[in-house]
Parts: sequence; structure tokens; C-alpha cells
Amino acid sequence: MVRLLVLATFVVILNETLMINAIPRLMESLQVTEQAAQWVSTAFMLTMAAVIPITGWFLQRVTTRQGYAIAMGVFLTGTAISAAAPTFAILLVGRIVQAAGTAVMMPLLMTTLMTVVPEQDRGRVMGNVTLAISVAPALGPAVSGLILQLGSWRLLFVAVLPIAGSVAYFGLRQMTNIGEPKVSSIDWFSAAAATLGFGGLVYGLSLFGEGNATQGPTIGIVLAGAAAIAVFVLRQLKLQRTGAPLMDLRTLRHRTFALSLTLMCVAFLAMMGSMILLPLYLQNLRGLTPLQTGLLLMPGGLAMGLLGPTVGKLYDRLGSRRLVLPGSIGIVLSLAGFTQVSMTMPYWQVLALHALLMVSLAATFTPIFTLGMGALPPDMYPHGSSILGTLQQVAAALGTALVVTVMTARTSHLVADGATAAAAQLSGMKLAFVVATAIAAATIVVAALLPSRTPAAADAHA
Repeated sequence: MVRLLVLATFVVILNETLMINAIPRLMESLQVTEQAAQWVSTAFMLTMAAVIPITGWFLQRVTTRQGYAIAMGVFLTGTAISAAAPTFAILLVGRIVQAAGTAVMMPLLMTTLMTVVPEQDRGRVMGNVTLAISVAPALGPAVSGLILQLGSWRLLFVAVLPIAGSVAYFGLRQMTNIGEPKVSSIDWFSAAAATLGFGGLVYGLSLFGEGNATQGPTIGIVLAGAAAIAVFVLRQLKLQRTGAPLMDLRTLRHRTFALSLTLMCVAFLAMMGSMILLPLYLQNLRGLTPLQTGLLLMPGGLAMGLLGPTVGKLYDRLGSRRLVLPGSIGIVLSLAGFTQVSMTMPYWQVLALHALLMVSLAATFTPIFTLGMGALPPDMYPHGSSILGTLQQVAAALGTALVVTVMTARTSHLVADGATAAAAQLSGMKLAFVVATAIAAATIVVAALLPSRTPAAADAHA
């Protein structure tokens, strides 16, 4: 059952970055600008950030089978709409529907896994989950590059439909219900505040990520989103005393979960920042095609996925610290290596540094997911996975916005001083990698503070 959930989650999360390479085809086919075409990715991420906060309440109200059927049904509907979309507006609607289904799958997977898998085996199983959560976004651009060689951008959705349909069919045949649903009311004010807050913050950060850092309205959207999140947090603190909160923030009182969440956000920020910068470097400055870029970066993504189960088994045997600390150091070293990019850096060095980054992230993600969720009581699993999924989207948007803003500001400054466009952009990329390296250094500090195991897991291991 967990395998089916992992496979389904991999298929739906892959679509988050599947459209990155299709932007030029969309511009030509549907007669839209580059800024408009970017919305096929922005709208997906935005919807994920807006819907995930509600999934904690939703998953407590429905059975496991119902949650799976609804998530896959909504995702398939969105995929079909996107494949047949005659206009860009309808394609955008399809992507939003797709994302709504995707937003339910990851919390459903995490909650089910933490409920059915014994404490001493969670590392091994969570290693497979790493494949879905972390590797799928990394492989998206490479997979889309290969498919786009065969024809239209519609093939990206046509290829996904039968795979997702088969996963949904066989999943429902073997899925059994875990636990009993709880009837509870939803606080619609909290839902609205979460949607406006997290959605607005991710949207504003994505505008920074498109290089619109000088626009006043963009800063206003980010501040409005942050204000709405503050209202949402205050509302949850009040509801925790008087009723059922939409997102139970008492999960953050568990020190191990809070530390794991912090480390995951910083590591995901670093991963998404490199995912944005490396294609820009390889395509804009080195002249590679999207397919060549995808193939060059694919070994790192595959290494990350293949190592996931092995890292999980090592976690069960060794605990978290012996994996997360070297993993954090590896992340910093790989990003530090990318600060030396040049117009003549050998491609094998780029591949090796990217592979080191992906392997280090694999050594980090699996233990912190397992350790963090394992630190929570069972009734808080849906809320913990909801918080984790929401902040993952915010970290992805922040990572993209940060590196692009730093790169754009540095490039503009050097061009104004008379530097060539290529030399200025290269210098901007180097500075962006320096900033990413400095932020990633925080993961080493957090990793040193983590316990090796949760108390219950330590007893079981003993």
C-alpha cells in the first residue's frame, strides 16, 4: 500500500517542474508572452501552497481510500483538461486542478506511512518516499526535455494520463482504510487567511524569481502575504485553546520536529536555487539545448533517488546524525564548488558537483523527514505533514526568488558599469551561489543540534 502511495506521489509531484522546458513551445503554440507562459509553473506552485494548509483538516474527515480517490481523480481531471486545452487560459485551469490533486497526495502518503510502518522500519520506507518528494521535481526538466524531442507540449500530459490512470486503478483495488475519520468543522476564516497568506507569499516571491525585483507592487504582495500568514497564526493559536485549529501549530513545540523542519526548508531552498541557476548557466552561457542540459543533470537526480532506500536502511541502523551531518557538509561543499563556475569549466566538473549536491541532499532528506515526523504524536501526523508540505513550497519559491534577485541585481550593476552581458551574468551567478552557500552553512549547525533518534525509536532500536 505504501509502495502504491509512493508511486502515485512520484507521478503527481513530477508535474510540478515538468513544464519548465516547454515555455518556448507554449509561447509559439498558444501565442503568449514569456511572462504569461511562466504561469504554467507559477500557478501550480501557488495552488500547492494555498491548498496544502487545508489538507490536515481534510485528511482527518475522509477515509484513506476516499482521500486517495479524490486526490487522483482531481489530478487526472486536471491532466486531461491540460492535454486538450485549446487556449492558454484553459491550460492554466488544468494546471490549477492538477495541483489541487497533487497537494493532497504528499500529506496522505506521510500520514499513512507514519501510521502503518513500525518505528524501527521507518527509515527504510522513508528512503522510498525521498524518491517521490525530492527526486521527482529534480527529474521533471530532464523528462520533459526528452518528451519534447518527440513533438508537441501536449505530449507531456498525454504521456502522464495512462500512467496516472493505472496507478489510480490499481491503488484503489489494493487500498485499505487506516484509522477512522473524525467529523470536525472547518474554520473558513483560517482557510481564507491560509490561502491568501501562503498563496500571496509564494506568488510574490515567484515574481521576484522572474526578475521583477524593482517593482513596488511585488514587494507589496510579499508583505501582504506575510501579514495574512501572521493573522492565520494568531487565529490558530486562539483555536488551539477553544476548538480544532486548521493547522495545529503545537507540532512546533516538539523540538526535534521544529529543527527537522528548519533543516528541510534550508536544504530545499538550496536545491531549488541550484535547479534554477544551473540550467541558466548551461543554456544561456554555455549554449546547451534543454535536452542536453537535462541529460547532464539527470545522473545527479537518479543518484539521489537510487540512494534513498540505502540511506533509509542506514538511518534505521545508525540514526540521523551520522548521515545528516556529512550530508549538510556535502551540500555546502558542492555549492561552494559552483561559486567557481566559468565559461570554460569542464562539463564533468559540473556533473560531479551536481551529483555531490544531490547525494548530499539524499543523505539529509530521508533522515530528517523520518526523525521529524516520528517526533510527533500520531494524532498530529496530518498537521505535521501539512506544515511540512506548505513550508516546502514556500522554501522553493524563496530559493528561486533569492538567487534570481541576487543574480539580476549584480548583472544589472555590472552592465551599467560597461561589462559585457555574458561576463555580467556569470558574475551574478557566482554571487548567487555564494549567497546560497552561506545560507546552506546553517544546515551544519542545525544538523549538530538534532538527536540521533526519537526516544521511542531509540528504545525500539535498543
